[in-house]
Amino acid sequence: MIDLTVHPEAQEKNIAFCRDKGIVLPTFSMMKDPQTIPGSMKKRLETIGLWDLDPANLFRITWKNEPRESGGLFDSPNYILLPPELTGCRAGIIMMCGKWFPTGAHKVGAAYSCLAPGLVTGQFDPGSTRAVWPSTGNYCRGGAYISALLACRAIAILPEEMSRERFEWLSRVAGEVIATPGCESNVKEIFDKCRELKDSGQDLKIFNQFDEPGNPLWHYSVTGSAAREILDTCLTPGKRFAGFIAASGSGGTLGAGYYLKKKYPGSKLAVAEALQCPTLLNNGFGGHRIEGIGDKHVPWIHDCKDTDFIIAVDDELPMRLIRLFNEETGKKILVDRGVDPDLISDLGLLGISGIANMVGAVKFAKYNELTEDDLIISIATDSMALYGSRLLELAKEKGPYLEIHAHQDMQLLDSVAMDQMKELSYYDKKAIHNLKYYTWVEQQGRDVHELDRQWIDHDQYWGSIFEREKDIDDLIMDFNHRVGIL
Repeated sequence: MIDLTVHPEAQEKNIAFCRDKGIVLPTFSMMKDPQTIPGSMKKRLETIGLWDLDPANLFRITWKNEPRESGGLFDSPNYILLPPELTGCRAGIIMMCGKWFPTGAHKVGAAYSCLAPGLVTGQFDPGSTRAVWPSTGNYCRGGAYISALLACRAIAILPEEMSRERFEWLSRVAGEVIATPGCESNVKEIFDKCRELKDSGQDLKIFNQFDEPGNPLWHYSVTGSAAREILDTCLTPGKRFAGFIAASGSGGTLGAGYYLKKKYPGSKLAVAEALQCPTLLNNGFGGHRIEGIGDKHVPWIHDCKDTDFIIAVDDELPMRLIRLFNEETGKKILVDRGVDPDLISDLGLLGISGIANMVGAVKFAKYNELTEDDLIISIATDSMALYGSRLLELAKEKGPYLEIHAHQDMQLLDSVAMDQMKELSYYDKKAIHNLKYYTWVEQQGRDVHELDRQWIDHDQYWGSIFEREKDIDDLIMDFNHRVGIL
């Protein structure tokens, strides 16, 4: 649950801290509608870069940033529409694009949403307490960035096999970077390191994305709202919204799916995961190459009862499709196939997990026999700007990318079928929910009665998280007023 108990003395100390550092905080309503951001803050944004370590960039935590590296303000939500000529399925697939967030990934929003309530209530002391950000990639980058903007020290934790770009950037921004053993799916090793830090007696606060309710709240409120705006544009007469598809990951992005199901009754939520580690589909385990989605457990913040499909994606597909979408030979084949050249130039907006989500959307469309009248929404968490080293590694391993390889990869995309997926019954959902016990109650010490409430008191439990937006906004507005900068 989200604790908004105010600690008055600590809160006053934080107000003075932010006044001294020139820090003003955005509300959820501003992140949803940046036109409501104060004019003085917009003026500051005109002079700074998207990734600059300037507190004003807190106000760029939105899907609506202009697609510019510097000086941009706000427009409509960033997305691309993938047509049948590319995907091989009849339905249109909308990919929301995270590249134009600070840090190049949308997880910066979830990180802010986890930290901000503690800051404005006085539960977190930015002057003395270090913020710990355990992650399989983008969340710890977002947390390190938010910490830098708020002038507090951070510890970023991520698996040692993540992309070189992540570590190079973190080394410049985070106070400390810890690489844990293994790859993308080695989440328990991250949890073990958090326990070790917690037991060390240091003054720190662990913001674990896998059980922090601020994570799905941000996506429910901000990502869900942006997705609905996109649908308002794309759902022309006769069109239907079929469903939202996102990788399991921390469970946070799924919050947008819960929101959309409420706004569009009859739509579905499908959760993607790597076939090489089919935890939700088959209680499985293993390692894989789809960076940023985490595995081998069910996140505490995943609402299993509101999940309709599980879709496993072979990690070979995104690893081959990043070459098809980004190498000149592959682009030529896409042109020959009839894909719009303007769209081809935008395919770099899809990172590895974004392409995996796209494949999951194709499988969802084929299983449900969707037509040209249907639209699906999915997420490109980040872009190929974070994976240039992976393309170099593939070139070194596989050799030059020839036309024959591009044709083979196009055929691979065309052959995506509805295998290795499941439409969940009531008891399928309950079986996935019950898996939380082993990670969260036995290993992490969570309350089994709260686990039961997630299922039995479903609407009340999850509603108590997603209805806190206004309460947090009121606290932020009061906090900003007392800081006095605006």
